[in-house]
Amino acid sequence: MRMRTTSTPNRSDSAAFLDPLAAIVGSRHVLTTPDDMAPALTDWRGRYRGRALAVVRPGSTAEVQALVRACLAAGVPMVPQGGNTGLCGGATPDESGRALVIQLGRLNRIRSLDACNHTLVAEAGCCLAAVQAAAREAGLSFPLSLASEGSCQIGGNLSTNAGGVQVLRYGTTRDLVLGIEAVLPNGECWDGLMAVRKNNTGYDLRHLLIGAEGTLGIITAAVLKLFPEPRTRVTAWLGLASPAAATRLLERLQQRFDAHLTAFELICPRALALVRRHIGAVPPLPDAPWHVLCELGDSDVAGALQTRVEAFFPESLAAGDIAEALLARSEGQRQALWRIRENISEAQKREGVSIKHDIALPVSRVPEFLDRIGPRLQQAFAGIRYVAFGHLGDGNLHFNLSMPDAGANAALVARQTEANRIVHDLVHELGGSIAAEHGLGQLKRDEIRRYKSPVELAAMQAIKQALDPAGLMNPGKVL
Repeated sequence: MRMRTTSTPNRSDSAAFLDPLAAIVGSRHVLTTPDDMAPALTDWRGRYRGRALAVVRPGSTAEVQALVRACLAAGVPMVPQGGNTGLCGGATPDESGRALVIQLGRLNRIRSLDACNHTLVAEAGCCLAAVQAAAREAGLSFPLSLASEGSCQIGGNLSTNAGGVQVLRYGTTRDLVLGIEAVLPNGECWDGLMAVRKNNTGYDLRHLLIGAEGTLGIITAAVLKLFPEPRTRVTAWLGLASPAAATRLLERLQQRFDAHLTAFELICPRALALVRRHIGAVPPLPDAPWHVLCELGDSDVAGALQTRVEAFFPESLAAGDIAEALLARSEGQRQALWRIRENISEAQKREGVSIKHDIALPVSRVPEFLDRIGPRLQQAFAGIRYVAFGHLGDGNLHFNLSMPDAGANAALVARQTEANRIVHDLVHELGGSIAAEHGLGQLKRDEIRRYKSPVELAAMQAIKQALDPAGLMNPGKVL
């Protein structure tokens, strides 16, 4: 069994390792002071804090290779980091102080864009919003859309197989990538930047590295799929009686509009209350037990989709699927509705600590989960409340727990393992997953052992051992 020391290297050992790094990336891109390193050592939620030998910022794939080889030679763990917007501690080093944090933000070039092939090659440090903008300039669209798109980076999106609000139409990040370039744990660079849609030439290393959270290598660039830019978007905020009514409405929308339905977000009233309290005023919305924000898109500019949708909602009102509907009448109104949805996480962060769950269920089982989970939680935690919101169109819910009295949350968090067990056991019973789009990171690394079979865990360990036998690539995450 391989044993790892947790002691911090002494100053001379650190200098012997760090000094040559300046020749690789430049001295100003080797950060060693506490103030300079601090932003990279804490996750977005402030839940995980670590220490590091240094934070380095390579500017090319060749520099990433050189850093990985230096770490391999010295036995130094590596923690790849993108925009540091993750929610599970996957990009935060541990407390040993032995790791080197490798930030990819300087790898921020759009290397090429092929409008005919509908592809774009972006480096890992490209901000998601910058990739979206580059696609728009070519009259195309990169449909991955997240609340953090102004700061998250493509490398991080791939490493966690990010989802977002348009999975219903376009799939997860894995579905939006044709090829990748990555530096493997042995320091070799794999150039897999193929822009083809059919490639059956053996094991698909692309899909192995996507979603691996930097534990099998460092993604440095990717070939991304582009799509025609929707010329018409119809956005509606709907009031409904229940999640069951929302799933019925989703089915009717899909039957009527098929791929034109791009987003279908379920939102509970508590989420809206948090946005009003911590972010500011929101547009007048239907007063209902539950809410849905949905969007449909079309390349047609003649307005046919708008007309069809406007005819659909009176039918849904008559059928009792919805109680009230508010349609955006301008791009400004559309953006205002989406800002409400996108600010829920920030509002909850300002509200204070909570226990967060990122779960996935078969869409048909979401209402059952929400019906059954409340009583189970109340039995164990009297007075507990939940905030539920997320991508009902693909069965992904963000399900977060807190107490009405903020002072009681510390006691709740101290019992997080018990709360997680209640939520995750029911998710598993209903055929779901305890990690939908945020990854495992440190947060669910141990929890997942309860729900994955020994066969699956052994296969994952074998892959990790084969590619990273020294255990230096983002240790302590996923496995």
